[in-house]
Amino acid sequence: MKQRIVTGAIAAALFIPFVIIGGIPFILLVYILATIGFQELLKMKGRSLMSVPGLISLVALYAFMLPGDWSQQVYEWTGYLKVEFVFMAVILLLIHTVVVKNSFTFDDAAFAILGTLYVGLGFYYLIETRESGLAVLVFALLVVWFTDSGAYFTGRKIGKRKLWPEISPNKTIEGFVGGIIWAVGIALIFAYFAGMEQPMVLVVIVAIVASIFGQLGDLVESALKRHFNVKDSGKMLPGHGGILDRFDSILFVMPLLHFLHFI
Repeated sequence: MKQRIVTGAIAAALFIPFVIIGGIPFILLVYILATIGFQELLKMKGRSLMSVPGLISLVALYAFMLPGDWSQQVYEWTGYLKVEFVFMAVILLLIHTVVVKNSFTFDDAAFAILGTLYVGLGFYYLIETRESGLAVLVFALLVVWFTDSGAYFTGRKIGKRKLWPEISPNKTIEGFVGGIIWAVGIALIFAYFAGMEQPMVLVVIVAIVASIFGQLGDLVESALKRHFNVKDSGKMLPGHGGILDRFDSILFVMPLLHFLHFI
């Protein structure tokens, strides 16, 4: 517990200044986090980022994550949309399966592209949310962090009924509900003091849906780790695991905010 708290405090102290600054420093940090997260995902599969298919997928990831303005500039320079770079990566990965005589299989190629979208989509919208303004990003981060903390502490205190034991044995229904309640509480507090323009009813609805999606994102990551028989996605954050272990909820919540037109 102590190590978890200390690591979380240090990570937050390093991350929050970049959130506040925004711009290129924040974008570069997100790219670094996405690179580490994608490397963790490939490692779970037994594949290396420093390989031909790993590098092809990484280029596709970088292209997919390009912010709107940067993507437009790339289109003006090259005549290609960023989605077309992803399509090219698919073709190159399939060609690679032939070149290496199926030591890199069709399943491996599919995993690499799906992993690119899984990691890239969430981190792309993390950048886009910050580009839209600081308040909504802080709102989203607070909802995610309070959901995580609320679920953890409520589950430890009163949790009895297992939520999804086949995927994550320690999660409870009580913790799941507690996470939602904590998320709604911090959402209302922040929206009030930050003077957010959205109606409070909408804030509550978005907080509830975001909390649910965040916890589902956490379960997806747990399912991946259970499938590949690993405890954590990585070891970068002592007590917390890897980058994907800490950003799994955010990868689901950030696209959701745009889908709900909350930004």
